[in-house]
Amino acid sequence: MMTKRNFILTPMFKFAITAMIALAFAVVCTSSTGTAYAKKRVKYGTLEFSTNPSGMPISIDGRPEGATTNDVRVLQLEPGHHTVEITLPNGGRWVREFEIERARRLCLNLNFIPKKYTVNKSPCPYPVIVSSPPTVNDGDLITFAADVSYNGTAPLNHTWTVSPAEARVVSGIGTPTITVDSTGLGNQRVRAVLVVDDGSGDPACRQTAEAVTNVTKKELPPPECRKFDEFPSIAFDDTKARLDNLAIELQNNQDVVAYIFVYAGRTSRAGQADALGRRAIDYLVNERGVDARRINMINGGYREEDFIEIWVCPPGAPAPQASPTVRPEDVQPSGGGSRPRRPRRPRGE
Repeated sequence: MMTKRNFILTPMFKFAITAMIALAFAVVCTSSTGTAYAKKRVKYGTLEFSTNPSGMPISIDGRPEGATTNDVRVLQLEPGHHTVEITLPNGGRWVREFEIERARRLCLNLNFIPKKYTVNKSPCPYPVIVSSPPTVNDGDLITFAADVSYNGTAPLNHTWTVSPAEARVVSGIGTPTITVDSTGLGNQRVRAVLVVDDGSGDPACRQTAEAVTNVTKKELPPPECRKFDEFPSIAFDDTKARLDNLAIELQNNQDVVAYIFVYAGRTSRAGQADALGRRAIDYLVNERGVDARRINMINGGYREEDFIEIWVCPPGAPAPQASPTVRPEDVQPSGGGSRPRRPRRPRGE
């Protein structure tokens, strides 16, 4: 015997159900119960009934009369108007009204045929998960990827919102995966919120998920000076060509300064290094227009021969140090003034 079940369908939650619809077919027959003489003596009419399946509760005029059977049951009723009610297996009711006549029988056969129907199951709600790396370095690209378990057939819409406002979406707008540039977002959190909907308008088919990535500020290495050039000071024309390159470097990079180390040779005249240095500064400032405040001229001591070493340094970089190769006590300066020596010409010139 089937029990009664109630099902509620709402726009938000739909269930696949199978409902039983009672199709009750009743066959009623009437006939006389005897001869005219017998009819005068009989005081009641007769209700004969059977059902398929059996076991359905029956009541007559609101009074329970037990349950139906497959075989014919017989009830005697007072002549007149009567209401027959049978409770169906699905909880429904079959109700009919009949006129019972004296000395006549009324035959009732009821077949209950269940009918199945299915309500399509909605694919909503559905899970949405957005994933991203927990941490990246400032300047890295962040990938936010969505895993959407949607079993419907409608195309999904993907709407992303990224914060902070400085976070720039590089690619993937309108798709399940986006790429975000984290440049300049050090020590901040990048949040990506995804809204997915299937366009049906059902609130259950509109899902939201998000992910957060921490951006670590990249620690830049401390600024350092770099050696720009080094060469023996033999001919001033050669030195000027090297100083021209330095002037161009200073013009192209306005935030750097130059350190020029000048070394006197082991046998150079006294004051040779200072004289070479003054000549270089004079050329850079007066001939090439370099700001003298951006040039640091340093007497570096002694090397085997007159030598110039040039460094360029960004702001904050520690100043380079001189690197002489000859000890002062090993120097044997030649006589004469402090005027820079002319280079020796090779024999045969």
